[in-house]
Amino acid sequence: MGVLMGLITGFFFGIVLQRGRLCFNSAMRDLRLFKDNYLWKAVVLAIALETIAFHFMASMGWITLTPKPFMPVGNIIGGLLFGFGMVLAGGCASGVTYRSGEGMTTAWIAAIFYGLFATASKVGFLKGFVKWLQGPAFKVEASSVSNMYTSGKVGPTVATIFHINPWIPALIFAALLLWYVFGTKTSQRGGKGFNWYTTAILVTFVAMFGYWTRGTFGDKFYTLGITGGWKNIYSTFTGKHLEWEGAEVLGIIIGAFIAAVASKEFKLRMPRNPITYVQVMVGGVFMGIGASVAGGCNIGHFLSGVPHLSLGSLLATLFFILGNWLMAYWLFGKKVRG
Repeated sequence: MGVLMGLITGFFFGIVLQRGRLCFNSAMRDLRLFKDNYLWKAVVLAIALETIAFHFMASMGWITLTPKPFMPVGNIIGGLLFGFGMVLAGGCASGVTYRSGEGMTTAWIAAIFYGLFATASKVGFLKGFVKWLQGPAFKVEASSVSNMYTSGKVGPTVATIFHINPWIPALIFAALLLWYVFGTKTSQRGGKGFNWYTTAILVTFVAMFGYWTRGTFGDKFYTLGITGGWKNIYSTFTGKHLEWEGAEVLGIIIGAFIAAVASKEFKLRMPRNPITYVQVMVGGVFMGIGASVAGGCNIGHFLSGVPHLSLGSLLATLFFILGNWLMAYWLFGKKVRG
């Protein structure tokens, strides 16, 4: 049942990603280089809505919140590496995954090396090196703060640090994000797909469904992720079973493929310059190692961890953005300004 629920979650996530053209790499890069906040607002609105939704679900007892550990060294180093990698790869973890379903051959290469080096970082030749780069990991006992958290130790959040009801920082955080989303001017774009706010709302519903199904039928209470899914898919070649997150990744590819075919956007795409394959391969390597060192990718930390107000996810996200901006400026900044 867990595999089926993961596949269903991923299927709908893939449709939303493809029809919304939602890629975190593009959202960050466009904001920095072109002052275009169209996709950025989709991300920010989704996080605001998820913050409220996750805390509501936990209050109702449908899920328990499981914020990621705080690894200051790993969050910083891994965040930068992942930020560099997604620019080189031409897409974030979810971006290269859903674009693989559209027929983009560079996304295939990026995704293959992303998954390969993420797996090598967990169980292969890079395991010791990645563990060393991660540095210490910190967890806290959160049950004394609220029964909304998973029992036992979890990663520290704003609520556990200040020892307050999780709803207090959650509502303040969501309100600030909503003020930005609806109180500032939004860049305009055309296109046949979902607009930015529809994309954000649909992503939130998919994340809610994923959180509940993963905890109820899968391996743990947590919502969407990509890196662990690619690791799980690779592990099946060694005889291990497909799990919720691995099925989710397969569902994303299938959903994006069907959405692309239905909208007549599926096409085998190859770059004009074959050297691009080398660039995206390097990007995939950086992403795989970076996500492992940071303890998560843009979906595990940015989209899923930030709504928990997890300190580790907030720090990793900051360095995803910094890494993305530095690499984007190095590759494209002079051309844009010129």
